[in-house]
Amino acid sequence: MGLNDTPRGERLHIALFGRRNAGKSSVINALTNQNIAIVSEQKGTTTDPVYKAMEILPLGPVVLIDTPGIDDEGDLGKLRISKAKEVLGKTDVALLVVDGRMGFSEFEDSLLKELQERKIPAMILLNKIDLMEENHQKFADALKQKYQVPVFSVSAIGKRGIEEVKNQLGAFAPEEEEKRIVSDLIAPSDFVVLVVPIDSAAPKGRLILPQQQTIRDVLESDATAIVVKETELRNTLDHIGKKPKMVITDSQAFSKVSKDTPDDILLTSFSILFARYKGELYDLVKGAKKIDELQDGDKILMAEGCTHHRQCDDIGTVKLPKWILEYTGKRLEFETSSGMGFPEDLSKYAMVVHCGACTLNQKEMKNRIRRAKEQEVPIVNYGIMIAYIKGILKRSLEPFPAILALLEKK
Repeated sequence: MGLNDTPRGERLHIALFGRRNAGKSSVINALTNQNIAIVSEQKGTTTDPVYKAMEILPLGPVVLIDTPGIDDEGDLGKLRISKAKEVLGKTDVALLVVDGRMGFSEFEDSLLKELQERKIPAMILLNKIDLMEENHQKFADALKQKYQVPVFSVSAIGKRGIEEVKNQLGAFAPEEEEKRIVSDLIAPSDFVVLVVPIDSAAPKGRLILPQQQTIRDVLESDATAIVVKETELRNTLDHIGKKPKMVITDSQAFSKVSKDTPDDILLTSFSILFARYKGELYDLVKGAKKIDELQDGDKILMAEGCTHHRQCDDIGTVKLPKWILEYTGKRLEFETSSGMGFPEDLSKYAMVVHCGACTLNQKEMKNRIRRAKEQEVPIVNYGIMIAYIKGILKRSLEPFPAILALLEKK
């Protein structure tokens, strides 16, 4: 990722759905004015969701998602349809592409109803009008009246109607929530110390995404970011010449950083900040308490939003499970998921322990939290769990007094 690139998790996610050969890939090429998606007359060319991070005027940075046909056949086809439906969890705006010559079938009707149930903004693109009779506008008007969504007659190949679609996307995209990582907790001229361990699990030559984004948020607040290793924190605090407003640490160094940070300095972690930024901080904190109720034989899902290469001392598969076993003294089983592989059915798990979700958009993380709550499975993230196990969760939540107040009422 370049320095000027917008992280994928921060981009508007626009997903294209439709039957095989409806022209979804052609629409993507027309929207981006590039040949980035494979186009073929053969049905089922797109076999898995394909993500393309792009810039589209007037929207700016977006992720376009090309999905398999919702009318695919056979056992493999059912799997492809399931993969397409998984995309709904992170979709901000849906484009339902319809081959105007094929009409509007039960496949489109069912998907559109699901989009409306999930309250996902949707548009219908009546595609291939260049191959239709001149009654396509009558067809479009009938769809608009029936489903009460915007309908556009387009020719992806001829690029007819594409500019109108772009303009509607700009107006139709959900209003951006004011999301803050740390800027609402600090003031201009404040000092913020960020503790970043450099060990075998740290990526070579770069900082991980939550650290990058937090530094950027501090600087945009006209505050000063000081980045140190955990071994240099105490010396830095002794010689900085001004008390920092806050110390933010990688969760793996929580214990040492807590000991080295005076009580009159706020302390939290990148993971806790991202629990608030990407999800629901209160629900994730509440989930941590359930660790005290675990029993022998319980299964725990260790869930990650990305598919990074795991090191021998990986936090999600090695360190944190070890700490959980030591804390509980129970015989527990651990399973893992990564990327889009978050299970629909969570009923077999006693708890879900999720990563900080830096690569997921907010919609996807909130969808995972909602799914866990509906199935009455407690969910917590790495940093909150570590802070709870180490006995420093209350202190690490002091920057969020409203959350502490809610917890104390329970």
